Amino acid sequence: MKSLHLNMYKKINYIAAVLALFTGITAQAQVTSQSPYSQFGLGNVKPLVLPQLKAMGSISTGVYKPSGYSNINMQNPASYSGINLTTVDIGMSGSFTTLKQGSLSEQSFNASLSHIALAFPIKNGKSGISFGLMPYTQVGYEYTKTGKVDTSNSTSIYTGEGGLSKAYLGFGQQIGDHFRIGGNVEYIFGNLQKSSSIELDRIASKYSRETDKNSIGGVSFSYGAQYEIPLGAKKRITLGYSGSASSSLNSTRTYLASQYIKDASGAEGGVIDTLSSIPGKETKLKLPLTHSFGFTIQRDNKWMFGADYRMGGWKKLAIDGVNQGLQDSWGVSAGGQYTPDITSIGSYFKRVDYRLGFMYDKTYIQTAGQDIKQQAITFGLGLPLASNRYSVYKLNFTTEIGQRGTLTNSLVKENYINFHIGFTLNDTWFIKNKLY
Repeated sequence: MKSLHLNMYKKINYIAAVLALFTGITAQAQVTSQSPYSQFGLGNVKPLVLPQLKAMGSISTGVYKPSGYSNINMQNPASYSGINLTTVDIGMSGSFTTLKQGSLSEQSFNASLSHIALAFPIKNGKSGISFGLMPYTQVGYEYTKTGKVDTSNSTSIYTGEGGLSKAYLGFGQQIGDHFRIGGNVEYIFGNLQKSSSIELDRIASKYSRETDKNSIGGVSFSYGAQYEIPLGAKKRITLGYSGSASSSLNSTRTYLASQYIKDASGAEGGVIDTLSSIPGKETKLKLPLTHSFGFTIQRDNKWMFGADYRMGGWKKLAIDGVNQGLQDSWGVSAGGQYTPDITSIGSYFKRVDYRLGFMYDKTYIQTAGQDIKQQAITFGLGLPLASNRYSVYKLNFTTEIGQRGTLTNSLVKENYINFHIGFTLNDTWFIKNKLY
């Protein structure tokens, strides 16, 4: 019994250490991104799915149990009712990006911790809870434009950084044999900072800069439902719906217009005058309604295929009462996975999950008369690690190869390769062993 308690304390301490590490890094680190399209709205919106679902085109709405272990699907909290083991999932992401505009090209690489999520079954076996932390939007860009002001050459410099994160706590419940519902309470928080400068080609001249920062924090809600149609002992169709409410978040806006100088070497000499300022104006930001519909068809522990359709009412997004000039978005995803033989002893690769998918989105951005679209193919592996009767360990690798934007009307095309890795642990925590 003493050994059992000691083992339990070790596991609890492990969770506490991981949470403390992840929270500390999230609080201190800047969001790593390099995308000129992140200057619009709240930045580039990230799918709230783990690597194992990203590999299947980020399908999620109709996903219940993709294979023979507990999987956290926070995009549809109705799926929490299928959690039957204590589940921990933590991971990181990296991205190679190539930006092209006309004959110009630029490359960058960014990497960061991506998520931590935990889930626990509830005693009755038909409900579960989950909580975690994930990125919601990312802002990161820097670019210049040249022109003329009177007889002087001018350079306009645009920069932005920051992003929003989402911490959630959710519950899912099965009702009857085939119907499930669930919901998340979410806290969205972070900073969005954007600045623009105008510089003239005069030594020691005065230059102007505008900096606009929004510190955002508030509660939002998401929800979901799933209905299962049995096709036999091991086959099923799952129909799903998920969405998020039109929640109002608090925003504190700080605006500063200033003048600064540069010396003959080009080094910035600091602010010499404040032209205008708004020191911490309290305002509101209202998130749009979003909806997603999806399905999966599967044979348990063998194969699964599914598709999602999603839409968001971003056209009404306003910050500080100013409409952000966005448009409503929509997108589709399709994908699946195949496991040759989950019980194989002689061949490790027969126990591996092989995943493939595709996604397409018309984003909420329209600029220079062009809708900004994004598409990607996705693939990945679920690699089983050492496991026993009470525990399952798995490494999930995912690659996304895609593009965003267009070269039409002198716009920028982004080609990217994203890598995701997640470690999933299933274990029988908080269960007392019986002594005979």
